[in-house]
Amino acid sequence: MIYKRKRRSQTEPGGYFRLENELNHGKAYGFGAGSHIKLEDSTGHIWRGSAERGDDDAVFYRFRTDEGTVLSGIGYGNQVMLRDSKGRAWKGVID
Repeated sequence: MIYKRKRRSQTEPGGYFRLENELNHGKAYGFGAGSHIKLEDSTGHIWRGSAERGDDDAVFYRFRTDEGTVLSGIGYGNQVMLRDSKGRAWKGVID
C-alpha cells in the first residue's frame, strides 16, 4: 500500500476579526491575513499587526497603534485571546 503524506494548509492565518474587551466591553473589528491585519476599535484607534503560525495549531498575533499601545496574544482555530499593554483581556473570534 502506498502512503501519501498529508500536507497541512500553508495559507496565511487571518480573516475577519471580532474582538471584545472584557473590562469595558469595547469592541474591535477588522480583517487581514498574515503580516497585514488592520483593526479599528470602538474609540476610533487603528491597530495594525501581523499573525504568525506556531508549531502546532496555534497562531501568535501582535498589534500596535500609532500611539505605541501594544496588543498581543494567541489563537487556536477561530478563537483568539489577546492582552493589551495595560493587562486588559480581549477575546473574540475570527471568521
